[in-house]
Amino acid sequence: MNQMDVKSARAAAVAATIERIRGIERSQGVTRPALDAMRAELLNLAAQEHLFPSAEFPPPPNGEKGSNRYLMQMDEDGRFALYLNALNPGNSTKPHDHTTWAVVVAVDGQELNKVYDRVDDGSDPERCEMRVREEIMVEPGRGICLMPEDIHSIHTTGAVPTRHLHMYGLALEKLDGRRAFDDQTGHVSYYNKNFMKPTQSAQG
Repeated sequence: MNQMDVKSARAAAVAATIERIRGIERSQGVTRPALDAMRAELLNLAAQEHLFPSAEFPPPPNGEKGSNRYLMQMDEDGRFALYLNALNPGNSTKPHDHTTWAVVVAVDGQELNKVYDRVDDGSDPERCEMRVREEIMVEPGRGICLMPEDIHSIHTTGAVPTRHLHMYGLALEKLDGRRAFDDQTGHVSYYNKNFMKPTQSAQG
């Protein structure tokens, strides 16, 4: 399959997957069972590894920190946004929420997700106290579902770069209210303003 055939097949597979995910949200709302059903759809998409070749979706060069985030598809109003994130091993993020639902699955590579509970009462918007509730390894065949209020951090492990599909109910660029939580100092800040890097267009 040549590059144009891969691009066409990828676009069709992505569009069909997102259309089914729209239907899940429309019929079930934003619930954990609905997100589980969305994850199943994304796992089927991610299993088609040939549609997401590393040559077209590379991580930052020379083992650099940070991610290359590629937009695969998004509705005109910013809803149902699907990205491919490519990171080198050894990356991590601040714990953060999304303020929308999120589902993450792996094409290749391992990403440890730590999911947190807040143990303070949330009365101080600039301070938090948290503890790790669970750890989930996102890798081929295994993903994670996050409700809008869930807090998680990402830690890339293993020996190969990650290529992971991240699906959101609303585009990351529109999530100005999402927060970062420092689990060491307790400081709360706005994630997009302080930590988010620009999205790239999908290649190929």
